[in-house]
Amino acid sequence: MTVAVVLFTSDLRLHDHPPLRAALRAADEVVPLFVLDPAVHAAGFDAPNRLAFLADCLADLDGSLRRRGGRLVLRTGPAARELGVVVAQCGAHEVHMSAGVTRFAHRREEQLRTALDGTGARLVVHDAVVTAMAPGAVTPAGSDHFAVFTPYFRRWSEAPLRTPDAAPRQVPVPSGVHSDPLPGWDSGADVSRGVPAGGESEGRRRLAGWARGGLEAYEARHDDLAGDATSRLSPYLHFGALSPVDVVERARRRGGPGAEAFVRQLCWRDFHYQVMAARPESAACDYRTRQDDWRSEDEAAEEITAWQQGRTGYPVVDAAMRQLLHEGWMHNRARLLVASFLCKTLYVDWRIGARHFLDLLVDGDVVNNQLNWQWVAGTGTDTRPHRVLNPVVQGKRFDPQGAYVRRWVPELQDVAPTHIHEPWRLPERERAGLDYPEQLVGLADGLARFKHARGRD
Repeated sequence: MTVAVVLFTSDLRLHDHPPLRAALRAADEVVPLFVLDPAVHAAGFDAPNRLAFLADCLADLDGSLRRRGGRLVLRTGPAARELGVVVAQCGAHEVHMSAGVTRFAHRREEQLRTALDGTGARLVVHDAVVTAMAPGAVTPAGSDHFAVFTPYFRRWSEAPLRTPDAAPRQVPVPSGVHSDPLPGWDSGADVSRGVPAGGESEGRRRLAGWARGGLEAYEARHDDLAGDATSRLSPYLHFGALSPVDVVERARRRGGPGAEAFVRQLCWRDFHYQVMAARPESAACDYRTRQDDWRSEDEAAEEITAWQQGRTGYPVVDAAMRQLLHEGWMHNRARLLVASFLCKTLYVDWRIGARHFLDLLVDGDVVNNQLNWQWVAGTGTDTRPHRVLNPVVQGKRFDPQGAYVRRWVPELQDVAPTHIHEPWRLPERERAGLDYPEQLVGLADGLARFKHARGRD
């Protein structure tokens, strides 16, 4: 009997899983392996919200495998060491896994190859598993990646994607491979109360419902903060519980302006992956430096804390930050607003905001998180690096009645729409009765500080 190993990472599903399909073609039996690697903790990636979601994903994956005659093998320890032990136990001749683009993923792949040296097993790495299109599949003349989204989207849209595979009917797993117990998560841990259920089954249920009920109106409603009209599929894409190829294919099959707008957003995800693949240092360093002398944590400690807690005095910013605390998720338009406020109004280093997001976001993806923050900060791929999003203007535009603000900032529950985004303009007697903070900084003062720092007085 021949055996192959599938090392699951950010691809926790059975539907449309090229490494699993390849392993089943190459061997009589397959070991579906997931390793709880302490290096993930050392890198700061195992935030409580994501650990809770991961526990759901692994339990669901194990259940799906068992319905197909198999099981998930879980090991705890350094990934390279545990893979070597499993390969030796089962006599595997191949190991299949999905490609990554971060420095962490590259180091892990190198360590895995080293661990397999001399075992007789080869490592096979598959592209376009965690993205719809492999990074580097389309490139501009004279460069290894696109730095501007629109031409990338044009080429991405023209290029064919692979056809999604169905889940295998059977996954035969050898019996002699030891597995640690699946992880649970401590209900007393610092997990946000609104974290959704994880797993492929839940992701596919949500995708089907979204395609039926939300996709058509997406173009018109996706920026409506109160309407909550986005797909909320990002955690499932981050953990690979959904295939991005499958999601794109389903949207295109539905068609219409809503589907086109949604697919464009999915393309942004691939765009960032191809940027990070070419410039992995941009996870921590400016993609395009503006010579910013950002304010540090020590210099802006009180303001940073107020921003994190949703106590800035700007209602739409505070609503968004409180949503993050409660759900481990935030509306995309709100993410842009709060990032602009931190970087452009408070002039705080984008890395401080990006780290706070990674501490809480269930969909805390290093690639998209860091590059979206850089886009807003003006150090990334944005062709207009000095743009500033005014929270009052944006609040009035995308939450005109204040329903989003009232949902998350109950102190302003009784404030009329005319003042909900500018409570400081209320008559003094009404303002005195609010248990709501004054503005951290005037918008004009913040803009002046930003312009001066950027040399644009």
